[in-house]
Amino acid sequence: MYAITIPEPGGPETLVWDEVPDPVPGTGEVLVEVVASAVNRADIMQRQGYYDPPPGASPYPGLECSGRISALGPGVSGWSVGDEVCALLAGGGYAEKVAVPAGQLLPVPEGVDLKQAAALPEVVCTVWSNVFMIAHLRPGETLLVHGGSSGIGTMAIQLGKAIGTKVAVTAGTKEKLDFCAELGADILVNYREQDFVAELKQATDGAGADVILDNMGAKYLERNVQALAANGRLAIIGMQGGVKGELNIGALLSKRAAISATSLRARPLSEKAAIVAAAREHVWPLIAQGRVRPVVDRELPMADAAQAHRVVEASEHIGKVLLVTG
Repeated sequence: MYAITIPEPGGPETLVWDEVPDPVPGTGEVLVEVVASAVNRADIMQRQGYYDPPPGASPYPGLECSGRISALGPGVSGWSVGDEVCALLAGGGYAEKVAVPAGQLLPVPEGVDLKQAAALPEVVCTVWSNVFMIAHLRPGETLLVHGGSSGIGTMAIQLGKAIGTKVAVTAGTKEKLDFCAELGADILVNYREQDFVAELKQATDGAGADVILDNMGAKYLERNVQALAANGRLAIIGMQGGVKGELNIGALLSKRAAISATSLRARPLSEKAAIVAAAREHVWPLIAQGRVRPVVDRELPMADAAQAHRVVEASEHIGKVLLVTG
């Protein structure tokens, strides 16, 4: 098969569409013929040499895919050859074939095109596990989403609105903020021109956000704590703004607030399977009802992964950038 390889760390030009051995499904795995994958920030970090795959995972980038099952490994039940699926991966999505643990498979949701289904697994599992399973966002609360026009952000807006919360977002352009508003965002903050803490406090009568979904890390840590409401929960899922910040423990204590920080890729198979099952139970019905949808900015040939990485690194996109094999 062909896959995107990374012979050495570096810029987008280091991504090479090359012939590699076919994967073989092990016990509890299926082989998926990939129709599409999607670009995530973790793929860029891997390309740059900062985020190695977990032990035993495929060396090729790609944390999600959609396609058709072409073979079943030993011990797999509940799935059949020919089933159309999408999947959460520890790696290997930028390829024509990938072996996937059966617990990380999802059926393609009703009403969603097979290619566009590749835009769902990583964002749905990330948002559901952090915002709902850990931070326990509830109806009537306020959710602040940094990077509201990203793949994660567009999904968080939709899920927040679907359960009846007020959603605030930050983004860097009017076009991106307008799109967030179309998805249902109530409070729009241009982080290049406005202070999100002040804007959020003004829009919530001084209360702040009950839950914050943060992709920036260190750069926003102090202001995120300021923006939290009493009993607020800060969920950190990225480090685009650095890894070391100063935390005012007194401010956190005074608000009885909590901070969580998680990644998805290196979790044990059992934890990933539980998250995937929860996503299927709670989010797939919303997609089938048309209340939540994948947001796809563009589709590019998988062999042009370098161009897709340039688009994502430059933040020229809204939603997800897909890589398609055919």
